[in-house]
Amino acid sequence: MQDVQHVDVPSQPLLSSVAPSTLTAGPCLAIGGAEDKMNDRSILATFLQLAGGHDARIAIVPTASSMENGGERYRRLFTEMGAPEVSVVPIMSREDANGGISLEPLHRATGIFLTGGNQMRLSAMMGGSEAEDWIRQRHQAGAIVAGTSAGASILSAHMVAMGASGPSPRLRMAQMVAGFGLVPDMIIDQHFRQRDRIGRLLALVAANPSLLGVGIDEDTGILIDERGVMEVIGRQSITIVDGRRMVSDIAEVKAQGGISVSNANLHVLTAGRRFFAPERRIIDWY
Repeated sequence: MQDVQHVDVPSQPLLSSVAPSTLTAGPCLAIGGAEDKMNDRSILATFLQLAGGHDARIAIVPTASSMENGGERYRRLFTEMGAPEVSVVPIMSREDANGGISLEPLHRATGIFLTGGNQMRLSAMMGGSEAEDWIRQRHQAGAIVAGTSAGASILSAHMVAMGASGPSPRLRMAQMVAGFGLVPDMIIDQHFRQRDRIGRLLALVAANPSLLGVGIDEDTGILIDERGVMEVIGRQSITIVDGRRMVSDIAEVKAQGGISVSNANLHVLTAGRRFFAPERRIIDWY
């Protein structure tokens, strides 16, 4: 396998301090779940800032949640934080996602926020729908798209839909379905260390070594810009599994047997660290 051609990433302010108008496609913000909603709300504040601050138009999509008022808490939070326009888009069926309810808030949004819940529910109701198309269009036009928990996983093209916990990789630990594809060549998992999900991420990367595995702890997020620069924010850390040179016996394992892996490149990054996904390297380290 040939190495990715080196691309110079210019030294610049952290993405969280870059004005939205300097970006072409908007950034994505993947949150590991259980983000702080009571104190400094740093992750939610970063989303609001990149959505335009006091000019933000935020659309909240609570589809992953089975609760009818799943988006109301975030609507209140962003309103209290100073967002002038916050709308909940209550997509609770395929019909809703294809225009059965008004999707106007998505058409206008400078920031789109996908709540947590059930990944499979989110994919089954929104995959390939008019609502997903609008999310893609707004993202390409510069809007930030954020997701927490299940909402984080669907940002990538390949989404973890369900699976088991545990420290060791095993066959069939997790299932993958199609995500929105806003973040290419990546698998995003969430509640990572808190729910002991390293085994399933290793198993998924062993089966798909071209994809970068990213596990995000609770109250932690990664901002990903259009170049593939990832910046860690929040209180915990992210775990990155680079499987380009990984070898495993996954093709020989039967049933739910254990998988042996070797030569996986592992990174654990805390707040403020940046990683360049196309070249799979840390930025500004040395």
